[in-house]
Amino acid sequence: MSQKIVAVLSDLIFIVKISDAAKRAGVAVEFAKSADEALEKAKGAAAVILDLNFAPPELMPRLRSGADTRSIPLIGYVSHVQTDVINRARENGCDTVMARSAFVKMLENIMQSFAE
Repeated sequence: MSQKIVAVLSDLIFIVKISDAAKRAGVAVEFAKSADEALEKAKGAAAVILDLNFAPPELMPRLRSGADTRSIPLIGYVSHVQTDVINRARENGCDTVMARSAFVKMLENIMQSFAE
């Protein structure tokens, strides 16, 4: 496993879903529970997955401003009814923002896209 995904979340159900999908795709996944931990782990990552209800709002701009992390794809998920959170994530540099249900459906494909 040479590709690494960093996931910023605390929801145990999603931790299991992401871990299982990553394992099947042969992608390593590391979980972060704070902005500082995410910034450190994101160096050299293939992508960062963000639970937009959990990830600190300042994290995306900090990732976008770092030389080691500015080009890493940011994939966020949130409830589809939280349009303010969706819009703020896009403004802060999140490349892909999707509804939680769509994220679950696309998770296998997302992980496969980062498999070597």
